Amino acid sequence: MDRTVVLITGCSSGIGLHLALRLASDPSQGFKVYATLRDLMAQGPLWEAARSRGCPPGSLEMLQLDVTDADSIAAARARVTEGRVDVLVCNAGRGLVGPLEAHEEGAVGSVLDVNLTGTVRMLQAFLPDMKRRRSGRILVTGSVGGLMALPFNAVYCASKFAIEGLCESLAILLQPFGVHLSLIECGPVHTAFPEKLEGGLGGVLDRADAETRDLFSRYLSHSEQIFLEAGQDPEDVTEVFLQALRAPRPALRYFTTERFLPLIQLRFSDPSGCSYVAAAHQAVFGDQAAEGSDGAGAEAGAGEPGAPELGAPLAAPK
Repeated sequence: MDRTVVLITGCSSGIGLHLALRLASDPSQGFKVYATLRDLMAQGPLWEAARSRGCPPGSLEMLQLDVTDADSIAAARARVTEGRVDVLVCNAGRGLVGPLEAHEEGAVGSVLDVNLTGTVRMLQAFLPDMKRRRSGRILVTGSVGGLMALPFNAVYCASKFAIEGLCESLAILLQPFGVHLSLIECGPVHTAFPEKLEGGLGGVLDRADAETRDLFSRYLSHSEQIFLEAGQDPEDVTEVFLQALRAPRPALRYFTTERFLPLIQLRFSDPSGCSYVAAAHQAVFGDQAAEGSDGAGAEAGAGEPGAPELGAPLAAPK
């Protein structure tokens, strides 16, 4: 029986590394995994983990792939000896945290290039063959930061909001082709992602005013607390990827945690956005937001059926 050929981006650490190991060591021995890394010098931890997990020979192969380079993507695709990819996992991503005015232009461009344009490049490279074969699965690592905005994550959230639109548009189109696309919506996950923030934590903070710097400090305290309370183990997150991979009729979205669904539902329940903005400000900063120009105060949405308490935690990005 032919094995399912899986290609995963962003496998040097975190979710990508754990997913590659989980599939390569699956008891069914039904997967051939191509784990891709931007820099093959970083493959050591994955190889060591593969040996300790007892991955069968031939179940795991590592390829160099940089999602910001179309030639690199084409070269990796050419090295897939089976001549096809059954499951494409777009997992490579970068974060950017801090006041918007503190970010260098290059850092902003890099995050958008990896998170959004890099995903587009991967889809352009592998989707046509899936459509031609009328078979294939695409899993994209999403974020609750693509469904509700998080303060001091403006560019990261912009990239993840764009991913939501990209994937939803494609999911509608792909139904007749037998290709299924699913977003795996992650909350905070215990990985090295925070240590790899583009431009470092906060950017050039002296570009921001004192009040914004104070709010950023309060955000960092809130984020640290959320990671302590709600941070997930990447092993648990990979099981949600497997759920989507194995589902006979995959959904568009799978959530790795339900903890943040009340705030997401609040955002969509009030088209004006006032309820979510007020609740998010209260959740992160613990004080009342200023009244909007239409007089909508910070209590907008509070007390309504199904609305969360204003003290509900706001997720930090994965």
